[in-house]
Amino acid sequence: MEPITHLLTGACIGRAGFNRKSACATVVATLAAEAADLDVFWGLDGPVEELKHHRGITHTFLGAPFVALAVVALVGGIYVWRQRRPSSRRAPHTEDPRPPLHWGWLYLTALVAALSHILLDWTNNYGVRPFYPFNPRWYAGSFMFIAEPVLWALLLVAIILPWLFGLADREIGVRRTLFRGQGWAIFALAGAVILGCWRWAEHAQARAMVENMQITSAPVLRMAFEPYPIDPWRWHAIIETPGYFQTAEINTRTHAIDSDPQADVLYKPEDTPAVEAAKRTPLGQVYLDWGRWAVIRDMGQIPAPGVAPPSLPPQRVWTTVEFSDLRFAYAFTGGGSSRPAASLSGWVYIVDNRDDAGEFMAGREQK
Repeated sequence: MEPITHLLTGACIGRAGFNRKSACATVVATLAAEAADLDVFWGLDGPVEELKHHRGITHTFLGAPFVALAVVALVGGIYVWRQRRPSSRRAPHTEDPRPPLHWGWLYLTALVAALSHILLDWTNNYGVRPFYPFNPRWYAGSFMFIAEPVLWALLLVAIILPWLFGLADREIGVRRTLFRGQGWAIFALAGAVILGCWRWAEHAQARAMVENMQITSAPVLRMAFEPYPIDPWRWHAIIETPGYFQTAEINTRTHAIDSDPQADVLYKPEDTPAVEAAKRTPLGQVYLDWGRWAVIRDMGQIPAPGVAPPSLPPQRVWTTVEFSDLRFAYAFTGGGSSRPAASLSGWVYIVDNRDDAGEFMAGREQK
């Protein structure tokens, strides 16, 4: 999921009761729920390194305890330092209504929040590798879109309404409630679970509909069903046969399946020498590890988007090989029926069907 969902989920986890056990619990939960995505800084080493390490060790059951520990050490350390400053000391005989810092509860809070990150990322179709490095397999629930406005609304209600009620209480002179919003936070988290279960059931229904109807004219090897935001009844199906891929639009509410045997069919590209050479490049190896529905095309001498082809002597020939993933090849993501969004595609320039002359993703070159 995107950062907004992770941060809001962490805030609700903290407010659901952990903030009654230790100081800084809500701050720790909010930061720990998003901290795993710091792996995006691998992008400083290039787009291929970013793809290789994104949702890597920080998104695993092995890494989550260390992510939680780092957040607790940072926030707890700052809190202890601030408490020791003379200006922060309370006057004698003044009772502090807030709970003290409890390292055990604080770490448990951070760990729960860090694990929530893995769970939320598993729900969408990008996937996670929670058992890495012992098991490198990608797992994806594929029943929640990566940005879900319904989930945002649930979580925002739990954050904003208690704040608004607090403003109203202060206006009429009501004594301030120290831990406001626990019920709303629990409501939002329960609502998120119910929404996920509903979408999971609709995902299974979409699969059952396609399995019970003959859509393709060839034997089906495998299928995938990709979610849309907001609408839990709408799904984008990908069906693989020995010779081609076929897509379909599914509506589980109306039990409608829309697939055009002409427009919605992508024949599998030819496996050329340039394609074989591109598969052996770093980009090719990383993409094939991640891209469960990868399609690799020999594009000939069509330049990669926004990237000039290599300058070569006349006797040498360059070829563009494109890597894309059909999971993201539907109109809502900015792609088309057979072309995914460019941000998730990659291109390799191959010279003379054997030499790597440059690897690119989203207009950036891997140096």
